[in-house]
Amino acid sequence: MSIDSGTGKPLARYAAWRRVGDYLYFSGVIPVNPHTATIVKGFADIPADARQLLGETGEFSTDFKQGPILAQSWSVLASIRQSIEEAGGKMEDVFKLVQYFRDLDHFPYYSKVRNLFFPHLSPVSTVVQVSELLPSGDVLIEVEATAWLPLKCDESSIRSEK
Repeated sequence: MSIDSGTGKPLARYAAWRRVGDYLYFSGVIPVNPHTATIVKGFADIPADARQLLGETGEFSTDFKQGPILAQSWSVLASIRQSIEEAGGKMEDVFKLVQYFRDLDHFPYYSKVRNLFFPHLSPVSTVVQVSELLPSGDVLIEVEATAWLPLKCDESSIRSEK
């Protein structure tokens, strides 16, 4: 089963995620606003509370350099969180992340954001540098996730089997 919600709906013909038994497998998520189909390019493209949480300074030189990767990291992880919550889970159910970067120098900024989404136990992780990400050079990061979310037993079906 797969669900393509308004939050995680891919911009191409593939499933945003798929359930296989007790596992949810998420396709790679890029920083795109699902309502406008535009790439998140910096602090101006994310909510004000997220900008404050991520440390927007209001100083052009700092925000211009750090803003894109911080905002894109927040966007991707927020999209994964919303999708997993729509499936009935929570971020703690995510146990594996694969993170693709155009520039590995961005990893420390992403790591800061990831710690906000996983404050207690970080998922196991793979980090890969790639030469390019779709759909354009403005995309700095893509993240795929795997979560364990056991199927709930329907008590009425258990009773009827006795």
